[in-house]
Amino acid sequence: MGKTFILITAASTIFVGACGVAQSEPIGRYECNIVGAASQDPIGDRDGHRIVGTQYACAGVDGLLKGAQYTGSSTSEWDGPKGRYLNGIGMLRSPNGIGVTLVTEGVGSVVMKDGKPVGSESTGKAVYQFATGVFAPLSGKAVKWAVQPAGFNRFSLEVMTDDEVTTAAAKQ
Repeated sequence: MGKTFILITAASTIFVGACGVAQSEPIGRYECNIVGAASQDPIGDRDGHRIVGTQYACAGVDGLLKGAQYTGSSTSEWDGPKGRYLNGIGMLRSPNGIGVTLVTEGVGSVVMKDGKPVGSESTGKAVYQFATGVFAPLSGKAVKWAVQPAGFNRFSLEVMTDDEVTTAAAKQ
């Protein structure tokens, strides 16, 4: 697997909170960079089966996230071109608020271009464990996230409300 693919794939665990509506709606978008090198540890039971750890930094470019900074780390398990996220945590900062997020699930797959891996497409869910200021309404809310590769060691992350969680909350 190419180093770029693994780095982008592992970094795609960023997330933010939901606004409490019953339909998935965009919350915002980040442009992200891998920080340093990802660790890749073969599990040893078969070729291509590995644990990947990574760190990343993002800048909010759209929606509620515009102007905010996000830093985080994640651990994922990859079996060839398919992956699943085992954990991820991060901190959202802006002059008007702070948030702490936790990945609850996620999957990814390789994106190929001209026969070579160029990154991954990943999707998942996360929850705001804590939020203050402008982000306070997001505290305790779940979100969906979707990642697309955006160049060498870079990715774009869209964050949306999680209609499944907000619908369940509305029934309580």
